[in-house]
Amino acid sequence: MAFIEIRNLVKRYGKVVAVNNIDLNVEKGEMLTLLGPSGCGKTTTLRCIAGLEKPQAGEIIIDGRSLLAEGFVQPSERGIGMVFQNYAVWPHMKVLKNVAYGLKLQKIPKHKIRERALQVLDMVGLGGLEERYPAQLSGGQQQRVALARALVRNPKVLLLDEPLSNLDAKLREKMRFEIKSLVRRMGMTSVYVTHDQAEAMVISDRIVVMDSGNVVQTGTAQDIYQMPANRFVADFIGTMNFMSGEIISVEAETNSAYVKTEFNDKLLCKTTDGTNLKQGDQVFASIRPEDVEISPDRPETSGNLVAGTIAHKAYLGNFLFFFVTVKGITIRVQVPHYVPLEEGADIYLSLNPEKCMVLV
Repeated sequence: MAFIEIRNLVKRYGKVVAVNNIDLNVEKGEMLTLLGPSGCGKTTTLRCIAGLEKPQAGEIIIDGRSLLAEGFVQPSERGIGMVFQNYAVWPHMKVLKNVAYGLKLQKIPKHKIRERALQVLDMVGLGGLEERYPAQLSGGQQQRVALARALVRNPKVLLLDEPLSNLDAKLREKMRFEIKSLVRRMGMTSVYVTHDQAEAMVISDRIVVMDSGNVVQTGTAQDIYQMPANRFVADFIGTMNFMSGEIISVEAETNSAYVKTEFNDKLLCKTTDGTNLKQGDQVFASIRPEDVEISPDRPETSGNLVAGTIAHKAYLGNFLFFFVTVKGITIRVQVPHYVPLEEGADIYLSLNPEKCMVLV
């Protein structure tokens, strides 16, 4: 049995369905991330787990305890710690009092409260700052205060709602690893919400991609990046070239298909399930920029080979992006920074059949 079980969860706001009959499992000690664009239902799902929203239907079970079946369990009784996007620290309280507040409500002896609060502040790297006010801290330090306050009661589950979105890029990258390391050391079961795909890929044990209140795909970062379930997932996770086309034949035995595109009569691509495709289906031949091979001279291979011209070149430090025009279609290619080709050069592109995917 999973530590957190969500069954047939439905949450509506009037006629708008924010969460559409979803099922989720979170294993003990796992960090699961809900990933998707604004309005996809990820934060609403998190708030239902926390008890801040009451769903119209479904079941939420934490550590074997139903939170809905036998009456609505209040947030304070769910054994949950939550970190909000805007930190939600009290500006009139010093750091120590901010962190210790939750323990005071439990009527724990004062010396135990101080001891526990200082212990958690050390854990999140704020030792020695307990007498400062939030306004005297950086954004990253304020986020650590919010994290310490969520952890001080030793919750069964930690919920994090876009906790890094208000930080600058460098600090956000640093805090990803800090949160991941801390949660892993504590062995805490966590549900993390973000719209940032890089953040999700770094921090998660598993990722749940959501769209319009639905779960579209669940898996590891590698699963979702290399084997996206559909065009939405492929487009949301990383960068993908999409070339519209039509299925001309299906090779079910090898999970592949031939696709006719606007610039090529016959591209061989892998399929997730060839039996669901048939001749004449409108699809996208799709490939990641880093999986496209280039050559200034025509290579010996003839499969999935097209000729094009470098229209634009973008330098990004450790790699280059070439925007290659092939019969009016632009294909983005990622190459090492030292490749000497310039704009206007004619080149050949090899779209590796093992990396080219059919998506709908």
